[in-house]
Amino acid sequence: MQNQFDKELQDRLVRYAAIDSQSDESVPTSPSTACQFDMLHLLRDELVEMGAQDVELTEYGVVLATIPGTAPGPTVGFLAHVDTAPQFNASGVKPRVIGGYNGGDITFPDDPALVLSPAEHPYLAEKIGHDLITASGTTLLGADDKAGVAIIMTMARHLLNSPDIARGPIRVAFTPDEEIGHGVNERLPADLRADFAYTLDGGQVGEIEYESFSADRAVVTVTGVSIHPGWAKEKMVNAIHLAAKIVQTLPQATMTPETTDGRDGFIHATDMEGGSSEMVIKFILRDFERDGLAAKGELLRQVCAAVQAGEPRAAIKCEIYPQYRNMRYWLEKDMTPVELARAAAEAEGVAPISVPIRGGTDGSRLTEMGVPTPNIFTGMQCIHGPLEWISVQDMATATRTCLRLAQMAAKG
Repeated sequence: MQNQFDKELQDRLVRYAAIDSQSDESVPTSPSTACQFDMLHLLRDELVEMGAQDVELTEYGVVLATIPGTAPGPTVGFLAHVDTAPQFNASGVKPRVIGGYNGGDITFPDDPALVLSPAEHPYLAEKIGHDLITASGTTLLGADDKAGVAIIMTMARHLLNSPDIARGPIRVAFTPDEEIGHGVNERLPADLRADFAYTLDGGQVGEIEYESFSADRAVVTVTGVSIHPGWAKEKMVNAIHLAAKIVQTLPQATMTPETTDGRDGFIHATDMEGGSSEMVIKFILRDFERDGLAAKGELLRQVCAAVQAGEPRAAIKCEIYPQYRNMRYWLEKDMTPVELARAAAEAEGVAPISVPIRGGTDGSRLTEMGVPTPNIFTGMQCIHGPLEWISVQDMATATRTCLRLAQMAAKG
């Protein structure tokens, strides 16, 4: 079922996915991991080789390049991130291609007990005959977002080899550390030099997204009273017990990721580290509205204050830090980039779907910083875990949609 772009996309994703480029949220510098430079240097060199202009790797770890325009029009940016999620093993990825998927269960050579079933994943059932790419069972694949990287690189090569295609200037950018919320350096909007842009970081075919979560992170530090346990009666204050009480006091049935969907936000305890003398709990707070996000932060503070009041000998500190805000607040003022992407999808025979992203993209920050940046589908599925998979043909549809978008932008 191979068509135009399929072989190149397949080869690029298999090659890119095998490169370890996992980010690390415990490291404050960006890129947070040296291994991300393996991808960044590779992409820089490939862009130079294919003839892109203004190719650079910035000191803050972003690869930028220009695909020259052949007609008047706005400068359109296309972005993808090179890092893979820290939530699951991403070292030693062994991508594999399942040609002409037959519709049955998919098993994994490195974990025979793992099964990807169309009965549990209805979108997979729609991909009979497609060429699928998965990992081997013990790692994620990294299609999030190396599928986006492969799509942009394929589009760039095609445009550079097709001067007859009328389009305005195209800027491409490959960012680090998106998965840990550090992908958009404060200098990127000016360096991107785009009138508007798109992230290639979406899921099923047709997704044109302009709403994301608003996000904060929180760090709660619980300091107890440490003393030898043999003489601890009425003296020790165990920070582990207090940390557990904070987590258990928060709404478990209505405000965690596993109990929410749609437009519901959540408070998610992501990490808990320490010992009886001191514990650190990390949370992420998510809501689609500013008021809802603020309310979740206030709830966390109130719970910490209540546990503190119950044990005044302890010290409980709750710190909340902003991450990103719903891109809708800015995009809804001028939906031109969204409507252009929808029109491009429709021109390729794809029905556009706009649903809120239960997460964020680099576009969330870029939009807030003045570069309108909705999100476009790649086809990636079951991301951040060992069942991750993608259809090569879905990637090809995304590539054609982006090419169509570039041409339609030049026409005004």
